Amino acid sequence: MKMNTGLISMAIVAVSVLSACGNQSAPGGAQGLPNSEKPHDPVVLKLYPGQMITPEDMAMMINEPLQKKYPYITVEVIDRSKNPLDNYIAMGEQLDLITQWNGSLSQNMDLGLFEEITPLAQKQGLDIGRFDPQAIETVKNISNDGKLYGLPYNVQFNALYYNKDIFDKFGVAYPKDGMTWEETIELSKKLSRTQEGTAFRGLDPENVARMSFPLSLNIVDSKSNKALVNSDPYKKLFEMTNSVYAVPGNKPAKWNYSTYDAFMKDRTVAMFGSVNLFPYLAQVPDFTSWDLAQYPSYKEKPNVYGMYDLHIMTVSKTSKYKEEAMKVLEVLFSDDVQMIATKKTGRVSALKDPKFQQAYGSDMPLLKGKNIQSIFKSKPAPAPRLSTYYSKSSSIMTTKFQEYADGKKDVNTALREAEEEINKYIDGQKK
Repeated sequence: MKMNTGLISMAIVAVSVLSACGNQSAPGGAQGLPNSEKPHDPVVLKLYPGQMITPEDMAMMINEPLQKKYPYITVEVIDRSKNPLDNYIAMGEQLDLITQWNGSLSQNMDLGLFEEITPLAQKQGLDIGRFDPQAIETVKNISNDGKLYGLPYNVQFNALYYNKDIFDKFGVAYPKDGMTWEETIELSKKLSRTQEGTAFRGLDPENVARMSFPLSLNIVDSKSNKALVNSDPYKKLFEMTNSVYAVPGNKPAKWNYSTYDAFMKDRTVAMFGSVNLFPYLAQVPDFTSWDLAQYPSYKEKPNVYGMYDLHIMTVSKTSKYKEEAMKVLEVLFSDDVQMIATKKTGRVSALKDPKFQQAYGSDMPLLKGKNIQSIFKSKPAPAPRLSTYYSKSSSIMTTKFQEYADGKKDVNTALREAEEEINKYIDGQKK
C-alpha cells in the first residue's frame, strides 16, 4: 500500500522535532504517582525499525519518558541498513521490539517472530479498549489465528494537496472537501495546459495502487496465493485511474517519475492525492502557497480514503525481556506521549479519544492556516491481509496498467496478462 512506502515512512519521522514530555501519565492517560518499583538491574532493549526512527524520536517519544517512569530501561535502535530483518533473525542477535507497517507484518507473519500482545498488555495494565477498534481489527486480521500481535502507533492518512498559485494563474476555484473522483477529474481539465512553455498537469493520483486502496482490493489472495486482478473490481479501478491520465495534457511525459518533485519542487502539478506530505513540505520552506482538501471519494464509498495503513509496534517472540518491552509500549501509548506525537510530529494517533484529532499539528508552524481538519472527514477503508508476494505483484500490476494507459493494450488484455504474470511469478518463487 505504499507508493514509496519506505520513503513515506522515512519522511513521516524525518522531521520529528519533539519537546520533552512533562508529567507522565499512568496507562490510559490518568495521572499516576511517581514510580515506586524496587531497584532493577539496567536493561537495554533492541528495536528493529521497519520505519526509520530518528534520534529525536527515540529520545523524546521513547527514552526520555521511559527514563522518568522506568529509569532502568533503555531502548537502542538496530541499524537496519546493515541488517535486513531476515538476516538479523538468522544471526540470532538480541531482538526485543520491532516496528512494521501492516503490509510488512502480513508478509512476515509466517516467520513466527511476533509475540501475542493481549496477555502482555493485560499484565501491564495497558487498556486496548482505548484504541480505534477498526485499527485493532486490522492488526488482528493479519494473523492466521485472529490474535493481536502488535499495537498501532501511527495511522496514515490521505489528502488532496493543491498548489494555489496554479489555480490563481488560471482563475480556477480551489478544490472543496467532499468531492468525488469524477468531480476532481473535471476540475483537473481546467488546469491541464501549457503556458509560456511550461506544461501544467491538473491532477496526479500518484499511481494505480494508491487508487486501489479505498476499494480494499487485494492483488493476491493471502491464503491461496493466487492473483485476483483479472476481475470486474480491477477493471473498474483501471478505467477510473486511466480517466485521470486521459485528460489532455495530464499524463506525465514518462512513468516512474518523482511525484513529490513534480508537486513540490517543479510545481507543475495543481492537485496531488497522496498520504502525509507534511515532512516533505517542511523541506521546501519557500513553497508556502499550498493547502489541502478532503481526499476524493468513489461515489459508492463516500468519505472513504486509502485503507488502514498502520505503523505497528510489536514484541519479539525471541526477547528475554518481554515485560520490559511492554513497559515501553505502555509509555509510548500514554496520553502524554501520544499527544506529543499528535501535536509535534504530524502522526495521527490510533487512540480513539477525539482530543488527539482536535490537537493535531497544533505545534507545527508548517500547518498554521491550513485546512487540517479535512483529513478527518474521511475514514480508512478496511485493509485485507497482504500476501508475501504482494510487493512484486503490485509492480507487475502497475506495469500492465501503464501499458493500458499508453494505449498499448486494451483493459481486458492488460488485466489478463497481469494475472498470468503474477501467478507465474508466485509459482516460480514457490519452486
